[in-house]
Amino acid sequence: MSTWLIDVHAVLARNLVKLRRSPEILAFSVLQPIVLVVLFTQVYGGAIHINGSTYTHYLMAGIFAMTTVFGSMVSGIYMATDLSDGIVHRFRTLPMAPSAVLMARTLSDMVVAAASLVVMLVTGFVVGWRYQAGFGNFVAGLLLLLGTAWCLSWIMTWLGLVVRSPQAVSNAGNVVLFPVAFVSNAFVPTETLPEWLRWFAEWNPISALVQGVRELFGNTGSIIVPEVWPLQHPVLATVLGWLVMLLVFPLLATRVFHRTM
Repeated sequence: MSTWLIDVHAVLARNLVKLRRSPEILAFSVLQPIVLVVLFTQVYGGAIHINGSTYTHYLMAGIFAMTTVFGSMVSGIYMATDLSDGIVHRFRTLPMAPSAVLMARTLSDMVVAAASLVVMLVTGFVVGWRYQAGFGNFVAGLLLLLGTAWCLSWIMTWLGLVVRSPQAVSNAGNVVLFPVAFVSNAFVPTETLPEWLRWFAEWNPISALVQGVRELFGNTGSIIVPEVWPLQHPVLATVLGWLVMLLVFPLLATRVFHRTM
C-alpha cells in the first residue's frame, strides 16, 4: 500500500504540473459557472417564477450540479490526451502500479472541480444567493458535490480509455450529459414538464443530487417535493449512486488500462 501511495503521489504531482502548464483548461472550467449563473439569474430569472422560493435560490443548486457533471469530462479528455501523447506507454517502463495512474488522474481533476466550485460560490453570493441551513449543512453540500465529481471522473476516465480521442470524449460526453442534465429539476420544477418527461426527471440521478444540495443549503423554501423515493431521500440516493459508480467503473477502467499497458 505504501508503494502504491508513492506511485499515486508521483503521478498526481506530474498531473498538477501539467495542469499548471495548461491554464486554458482551468480557465474555461471556471468561466463556465460564471456564464451560467449570470445568464440564468439575470436574463431568464425575471421570466421564471418558482412558488415558495426566489429563482436565484432555486437555481444555484442546479448550477452547482450542472458544473459538477460537465466538469467531469476533464478526466476523460486528459486521459485520452495522455494515450495519444504516448505518456501511458512510457509508464510501462517504470516499476509502478497501473492503477496508480488512474487514481492520480481522478484526484488531480478534483482540483479543477474545487476551483469551479469556489468560483460558483463567489458568483452566487454576488447575485444574491445565500445558504440558509447552517454552516455544517453547507459544508456537507459541498462534500456531496465533490464526492459526485470524483465518482463521475471514474466514468469519464473509463470513457477516455475506450474512445482514446479527446474530441470524441468531449462530443460523446455532451451528447449524453446535455439531455440528462436538462431533463431534471435543475432549472425548473419537474411538475412543469410534460407527463412523458416527468417520470424520467423525477428518477434522474442528477435531480436527486440537485435536491440534496438544495436541502443541505437550505434553499428549498416551501417548494413541494414530488412523492418519489430519490427526491424524498436525495442525499441517501446520491450516496447510493456513488457506491454503484465506484463498484463498476474503477474496475472497468483498470481492466481497459491493463489491456492498454
